[in-house]
Amino acid sequence: MRQKLTIPLFLALLAVMALVPLIGSRALVQELFMVLCLLVLALNWNMLAGFAGLMSVGQQLFVGVGGYAMFAAVILWGMDPLAGVLIGGVTAAAISVPVAFFAFRLNGAYFAIGTWAVADIARLAFGQWKALGGGTGTSLPKGAAQDMAGVVPIRALLDVSKAAAVDVMTYWLALALAAVMLAASWVFLRSRMGLGLQAVRDNPVAARSVGVDPTRLKALVFVLTAFGTGLAGGLIFIQIGRISPDAAFSLLDWTAFVIFVVVIGGIGTLPGPVIGVLVFYALEQLLADYGTVYLIVLGLIGIAVMLFARRGLWGTFLSRSGFDPLPLGHSAPKSAT
Repeated sequence: MRQKLTIPLFLALLAVMALVPLIGSRALVQELFMVLCLLVLALNWNMLAGFAGLMSVGQQLFVGVGGYAMFAAVILWGMDPLAGVLIGGVTAAAISVPVAFFAFRLNGAYFAIGTWAVADIARLAFGQWKALGGGTGTSLPKGAAQDMAGVVPIRALLDVSKAAAVDVMTYWLALALAAVMLAASWVFLRSRMGLGLQAVRDNPVAARSVGVDPTRLKALVFVLTAFGTGLAGGLIFIQIGRISPDAAFSLLDWTAFVIFVVVIGGIGTLPGPVIGVLVFYALEQLLADYGTVYLIVLGLIGIAVMLFARRGLWGTFLSRSGFDPLPLGHSAPKSAT
């Protein structure tokens, strides 16, 4: 019954969000685009850390690789930026395989530091790519984003400028990506592999004893989350229009803020990143004009949640209310009487 109510509510909210470009300002569309991309990154990191137990501090690696692969596709190979986004996701997934081969030999804090080190090595390496601007970076060719497939119909439909049509296009793509990530995460976590992953997180020894292969499952999640993060990276840098190693591989923007969102919302819960990103956006709107005070407040809130609500806002709500509109487990079948 709860699922029957949750799905229509989800679809209704999705429809309302899709209408934002028709009723909201261009500035609002741009803000919500970044919020949706942050949500996609948070969903992927939550899957990795909250369900697979892999506390990565190097997810900016896949954002940067996705962004640079998209730029390479456009500038070096003359491809449509949307095709470049897909190439960015595939490239990030491909890069994750050798990274996993190295990082999976580490545990706990060593894994976290190892993933951060690999991301920083990538930042330095991409800074040597002269064809894409080296250490100073480069911009998309003039008109590349405005010539994307779908921009002309959107411009005709909404009667807006080319630049505004690009904003609407990227916003709708980010919304679709976030919705697909949410739905796919729920389906995966309720599948046999997803239930096995949660069993590995809760008790690896017991999970292995019933035939679950922890390494294989974690490697699969690592590659899939790299793909989703790479897609988000390519999409983000279409909207920004410029890329540099420091921006593409930013620890603060693409990992620290993401960790904050997940921890605040509730790590290891599916709605947690959604709650966390809403809190983050609200704080950003209230405190963005206060400079460093904004970051201090974020830090204090993060500390308070970790001390007094360790399961995050959504996890605390679940433990106190017992109401879960998106259960990840399966109820035992009722016995016939």
